[in-house]
Amino acid sequence: MVKFISAKQAVSLFKNGQTLMIGGFLNCGSPTEVIDELIKTSLTDFTLIANDTAYATENRGKLVVANKIKKAIVSHIGTNTESVILYNAGKLDVDFEPQGSIVERIRADGAGLGGVLTPVGVGTDVAKGKRIINVDGKDYLLETPLHADIALVYANYADRYGNLAFHGSARNFNAIMPLAADTVIVEVDHISEQPLPPDNVIVPSIYVDYIIQRGQNGTD
Repeated sequence: MVKFISAKQAVSLFKNGQTLMIGGFLNCGSPTEVIDELIKTSLTDFTLIANDTAYATENRGKLVVANKIKKAIVSHIGTNTESVILYNAGKLDVDFEPQGSIVERIRADGAGLGGVLTPVGVGTDVAKGKRIINVDGKDYLLETPLHADIALVYANYADRYGNLAFHGSARNFNAIMPLAADTVIVEVDHISEQPLPPDNVIVPSIYVDYIIQRGQNGTD
């Protein structure tokens, strides 16, 4: 059963060294309130799985600036100047992955697959340390599943049962990450007392553990 909590309460679910999936594409569809609360804590050494490290002053980018991320598995870091500085100084471990490969690795974990085969990255630095499998004369990289302790994502709409819906491109990584994490926390703008129409549900409630209504962060 989904639980409704505040961002401050959500912080108690986090521990040092966890692997976190955080949804969003730069600022589009990005959770913010739990991140702002995490900044206030001593928690650190997180591994971040996301599309990017955002901007230095925005959402998950703040975690990088606060030195709470030890490793990032992302498609790029160039929009966050602090990420670039830390990476070049050897203080931030970054695994650069093609954007589609990150999505497929997350999906593979959610589907219980041992990995996915992709030609993307063959013959480049992306292939370093990865297994290459030849199928019918063509080489593919074996991309292994990605799993997280916590997925922190955003949704435009939820109902009281925990079903999620999105507006336009806000679904991005937010729709796939709940499938591949032990605990799923969702920041939501609008919560309906009535069930969402089935055709509108993108993430079913079975994947959702906690919901936070944005703008109503309590102190209890």
